[in-house]
Amino acid sequence: MCLFKRLFDKMLALIDEKRQVTMAMISAPIKDIQFLAEQLFNLEQHYQKIPKYTDIDAATFETVVEEASKFLFEFAAPLNRNADEQGCRIKDGHVTTPDGFVELYKNYCESGWSSLDGNPDYDGQGLSYWLQTIIGELNCYYCAGWSNYPGLTHGVRELLEQHARKELQQQYLPKLTTGEWTGTMCLTEPHCGTDLGLLKTSAKPNEDDSYQISGTKIFITSGDHGLTDNIIHLVLARLPDAPKGTKGISLFVVPKFLDGKRNNVWPASIEHKMGLNGSATCVMNFDDAKGYLIGEANKGLNIMFSMMNGARLNTGIQGMALSSASYLGALEYAKDRLQMRSLTGVKYPEKAADPIIVHPDVRRMLLTQKALSEGNRALTYFTTQQIELSRHAEDEETRKRAHEMVQILTPIVKAFMTEMGLEATNLGIQIFGGHGYISEHGMEQLYRDAKIFTLYEGTTGIQALDLLGRKIMQFNRGSLGPIADEINQFIQQNPDNPYTQELGDYMQQWQEIIIEVSKKSMKNMDEMGAASVDFLMYSGYVLLAFFWAQMYQSADKGGRFGQSFYNGKKKTCDFYFKRILPRAQAHVKTMQSGSANLMEMLEDEF
Repeated sequence: MCLFKRLFDKMLALIDEKRQVTMAMISAPIKDIQFLAEQLFNLEQHYQKIPKYTDIDAATFETVVEEASKFLFEFAAPLNRNADEQGCRIKDGHVTTPDGFVELYKNYCESGWSSLDGNPDYDGQGLSYWLQTIIGELNCYYCAGWSNYPGLTHGVRELLEQHARKELQQQYLPKLTTGEWTGTMCLTEPHCGTDLGLLKTSAKPNEDDSYQISGTKIFITSGDHGLTDNIIHLVLARLPDAPKGTKGISLFVVPKFLDGKRNNVWPASIEHKMGLNGSATCVMNFDDAKGYLIGEANKGLNIMFSMMNGARLNTGIQGMALSSASYLGALEYAKDRLQMRSLTGVKYPEKAADPIIVHPDVRRMLLTQKALSEGNRALTYFTTQQIELSRHAEDEETRKRAHEMVQILTPIVKAFMTEMGLEATNLGIQIFGGHGYISEHGMEQLYRDAKIFTLYEGTTGIQALDLLGRKIMQFNRGSLGPIADEINQFIQQNPDNPYTQELGDYMQQWQEIIIEVSKKSMKNMDEMGAASVDFLMYSGYVLLAFFWAQMYQSADKGGRFGQSFYNGKKKTCDFYFKRILPRAQAHVKTMQSGSANLMEMLEDEF
């Protein structure tokens, strides 16, 4: 517990030392986070299954989350609007982040947030991945443009721990763990995005164990900045004798500074973007930059997937975080903004008009935001628990089962949650009306920031093909695997839940859809492509139905969060099943329509 005390003493000292600008946003929904952790997913019971985390109890968990939220509210939230307006700048090959980011990053690392779940062997605190995931959620909630700097570093650190040789681990992991250095992943090139088999960046071996890396990478998040003394790039490149395509890709660690000297890797420019302007997105030139091989030659793409999958999960979480921020901002506005009178009679006679929250259509939008953001948070935490079990559970069968679930859940988390993030932030603008379209209230910034999450780490279409083609059809041979077992078990054990019968019907339909698409795809693979996005969205809606049914069950039992809180959960569940879940049937009809309505039109007929 001394680690916790040291962490919070530092954090509180920093807040007392510097009181920044007042509230730039609404505080994160800590009660919702704790409700899920304690009551829905029983964190203490979960951690009893993982020996290394058995001392994490509900009080510890809540303390960490609350103090992280206080820190970020104090130091990160006030920077959010300026980060968007000022953006990043580049001059003479050096990128500068928005004002305040350098100090924020320094305080963040000194307070211990960057090292929360880090390996104690490398100066980490050894806490749980789930807690670190929530820190990532809060980072994005309070200042999305800032959140990528610590977020990607976390992924670089994990990859090196899993795949790098001991010498490289000892050289890079201590400072990556504490946050003294940051990290990037360099995949995309001007001529190739998702199809990495086309990449041209080269790696030529030197006489020692190093390589000369040459090529240009684009869309590199946090590619350059002044937050740290060094940046550690993970770079995909080809050796001279490498096979063509994805089987000839190797992975290298290429630091910005090596042995105190500047390596020959430079930002050529930064992208001018629709949103997320506080995050430096760079074009990076590698000109015989010195790097070192990670793992086996020509196995780089397989290794990089360990970080890419983590990045996809984090991207989904970012979509959920902005959904939540938009909802809470819109809710506060709807309670204050006066506009017309209620259709059923005056509700606030002492006011010139009623608050817009009395109007059915405003409630439709607010409840949609609430149902999507809170449902997706449940999906996030469930997935995070499965990741922890897949890594640390004592018995092999539990680890295998959890791994299978994570494989299927990852593309859904990434794609469904980011698409819903875009919908929720769009509704936030709509609730504000004209005030949402101007920058003063920050709602249009949330929408612009959220858009990129549907694109990077693989677009929605790419995630959908991965889910249906690789995870369901190839790996699971047409089965939903342990996810179906998990949901069906809940249905069987809770026959009195008013939503389990409908959920059971959807589970049966989900499997029938897989069989139908599989049969069609055997004759024409375009059927797979035509159905994939609708299948992914259908899957997301059914999963959220599962979690809302669970939240209803938990809320019905009550607890320490107050009756109005639990009533709100139960009524949101009812809203979800009656007004959101029916969307799934539209996706069924679209899938059943087949590929002909997409593919028969000739190119010159467009």
